[in-house]
Amino acid sequence: MKVVFALCLLSLFFVSCDSSEKLSKETAMTLLQEQDSYPKLLVEDIYIGDPADVKRILDLDLAEEGLVSIQTSQKLSEVGEPLITFTEKAQPYLIESEGNDPKIQSVKIADEELNEIVSIQTAEDGKSAIVEYRTSFENETPFAELSRVDLEEENVQTANFVLSDEGWGMLD
Repeated sequence: MKVVFALCLLSLFFVSCDSSEKLSKETAMTLLQEQDSYPKLLVEDIYIGDPADVKRILDLDLAEEGLVSIQTSQKLSEVGEPLITFTEKAQPYLIESEGNDPKIQSVKIADEELNEIVSIQTAEDGKSAIVEYRTSFENETPFAELSRVDLEEENVQTANFVLSDEGWGMLD
């Protein structure tokens, strides 16, 4: 009886030490949300002294919507001063620029949401995997028209995962 019990314990030990832990869709989704920080902000930089950005904003009627004020002409002494200023109505959509450059204003376009895991391709050794997942854009702001990204289309992206002693994790 002791021999049978010892064999059962030994086989249980070998089964539990199996490193071929499969990456599940739930684990991949959780890791993507935590380590890749979903939902993500989609941001557009506006160069407040750039005539090209002034033209883009005028073409999109953002001044008429009360989000920005545009200075269409400047005196020689005003060269380098902002052509675009943001109104109180635009404040909820303004994001502090990373470089804190006073000539660049970042605005929120939308939130990129993680929708689903499409597929998981695990390597033969079982220690790495490529995950294909789908995202879409939600909560579009009035500045969404400035985006160079098609906000209507779902995006399919990939991420690389690796299995370590601590479990599955994402590669940078």
